[in-house]
Amino acid sequence: MKEELIEILFEYREAFASDNEPLGAIKGHEVEIMLNLERTQPPLLRRPAYPASPRAEEALESHINELVKLGALRNVGHNEEVDVTMPVIITWHNEKSRMVGYFRALNTYNIPDRFPIPRIH
Repeated sequence: MKEELIEILFEYREAFASDNEPLGAIKGHEVEIMLNLERTQPPLLRRPAYPASPRAEEALESHINELVKLGALRNVGHNEEVDVTMPVIITWHNEKSRMVGYFRALNTYNIPDRFPIPRIH
């Protein structure tokens, strides 16, 4: 059983994060995610940051820098307009930080999609 699991994991290793591909990817099955919003700039989707302790701010800066380096996020200019800004909080577990986005307000404006997740066979 263990050998079978290792075989399967090895066969699909590109789907998992590694030192070379920190985000993981399933090549050949890229999916573009589109948000269908009722209004282009709903007011509730532009919210200020939550107050944070110096420890949480330092952890947040570290997470953001890593995601920018990986190309998952980009820096936004000070006067640049963006459609969605959501508060992000830092949670701690066993002295390790984790970045958590609060996107509940987005559900109010998102038009439901009948087939939100494609099936990959």
